[in-house]
Amino acid sequence: MEHMSLDPEIAARLKRNPEGLVPAIAQQYDTGEVLMLAWMNDEALHRTLTTGRATYWSRSRGQFWVKGDTSGHVQHVKSVALDCDGDTLLVRVDQVGAACHTGDRTCFDVDVLG
Repeated sequence: MEHMSLDPEIAARLKRNPEGLVPAIAQQYDTGEVLMLAWMNDEALHRTLTTGRATYWSRSRGQFWVKGDTSGHVQHVKSVALDCDGDTLLVRVDQVGAACHTGDRTCFDVDVLG
């Protein structure tokens, strides 16, 4: 895949961590259900915005991953928003199947604290 670059106006607004990453919260667009948190760098965000498929950066594998390419649990992107201080993305998606790698619908529905 050829190198793609993020819109400079968007890139200028991002506040990245020292690894160049921004946390991205995936939310079911119609119910508001919080599905998962993953990480994006500039290119992952560019791919997400231009392909309509949620694309993340895997910190453990050191590579891009398109949600659903292996599991079939695709995230069709409806919108992407940047929070008020530019350090978190909200990716509203239509989630097909489970969002969590464990097979659960969300990553937050099992281990409720307190």
